[in-house]
Formats: sequence, structure tokens, C-alpha cells
Amino acid sequence: MESTRDYNKELQDTKDHKYGYSFDFDVMHPYMLKSFAPFFRKGNFLELGSFQGNFTRRFLTHFNDITCVEASSDAIEIAKKEFGDKVKYVNALFEEVKLPAKYDNIVLTHVLEHIDDPVLVLKRINDEWLSDTGRFFLVCPNANAPSRQIAVKMGLITHNAAITPAEKEHGHRITYSLDTLERDAKAAGLNVVHRSGIFFKALANFQWDKLLNTDIISKEYLEGCYQLGQQYPDLCSSIFLMCEKGNRPSQ
Repeated sequence: MESTRDYNKELQDTKDHKYGYSFDFDVMHPYMLKSFAPFFRKGNFLELGSFQGNFTRRFLTHFNDITCVEASSDAIEIAKKEFGDKVKYVNALFEEVKLPAKYDNIVLTHVLEHIDDPVLVLKRINDEWLSDTGRFFLVCPNANAPSRQIAVKMGLITHNAAITPAEKEHGHRITYSLDTLERDAKAAGLNVVHRSGIFFKALANFQWDKLLNTDIISKEYLEGCYQLGQQYPDLCSSIFLMCEKGNRPSQ
């Protein structure tokens, strides 16, 4: 059995890898929201794994009843300083948390790959937290992103789905592709309604951060990468499933 995890430590930057990049916050978050918005339901909203509120901030214009569950107490304290009572925070593990309601919209972005038993958590989402007409938005980094495939050819990682030492320090347990992500969603009883990719990506995050500080990348180029990602989801930075409540698996 693995020793107890330190979720505050896992959120810290390492010497060669950041937990969050400008590319994540300034490029991926807006395009994730753009991908989600057509499917939003009216009602309440649950964000599972909210970090310091970087993505939460973008949902405040869409929902006025927001609950966030986060395992890191340090991250919650930072978020509370910005949002105050606009957001309800629960400091708990997904495997253990008791939530007071069902939710019409549930978001889990770049979190499932950190979870020790992902199907267990997805099953809790389907069976306990998602309302009968609710929608679940699931996003994970993509093993088959061209940036990772290039890293394999360069000899930096052994295979597309490899977990790098830096990713392991940040708590990664798996690197998903579209087929394995849908496998786990279905195993949990969820009904996968829509599948796609978000943002065609051939460069690593640290390379994107350098480019974003120049005038080389235009808004039009970013939009082109987003639209191309709709055409080639398996070559995207992230993969996206929109799910609805499915029947309970037979016991």
C-alpha cells in the first residue's frame, strides 16, 4: 500500500516542471470553457479539484451556485482570499467527501489522472452527485498529443502514455487516451454523449509559455489550433468527454 499522499506538496512546482503553466491558464482554460458552454445546464455547479481557483474564476459569469471540492488545504486558502463567499469550498478527498446536494453541472479537468482509483470516483459522480438531467464535463491530458509523441521520438519518454518523473511528483497515476478514458467512464456507469479534443498541440507547455511572451503567436493562430483540434481530437493537448447519468451497473 502506498504511503499517505501529501496533496499540498503535489501542487508545488519542481525544479524542472511547473504544476500549472501560462499555457494552461491563458489558453487551455478559455478553450475548455468554450467547449463546455454549449452543453451547460441551468442550475448549480460542482468543480472537483479546483486548485487555487484559476479555472473557477471563469465559471462565475455562468453560475451563481458553485461548490468546489479540493484535497489541498493550501490551495483552498489561496482561492478563498479571492472569492470569499462567492464559492462554497469543501476540503476533502473525492473518495471520502459527503456532499449535500446533486449537481446539474460537474467539471473534472486535469484531475482524474491524479486519482488512485479513477473508476471509483467516476462511479460516485454518476451514482451520487450528478442530477438526473445533469451533465459531467471530463477533461484529461492526452497521451497521444503530438508534443508527447515527439518526446518519444526524441527519447525523452519511453511511450506515449508514460508517466514522467516530474508528473509522478505531481501525483499523476495514468496518462489517458480517448479509448482508455472512455473505458473508465463507461466502467463507472456514465453515459458518454460527446467526445472531442481541445487544442491541437505539437509543443510542450514550457515551449508554449516562451512563445506566448512573443508576438509570434496571434489570437487567430490559437483559434486555428482550437478548430483543428475539433477535426483531429486524438492530436489534441487534452481529451474531452461530456457525459450524462447512466444506469447503475449491475451489482
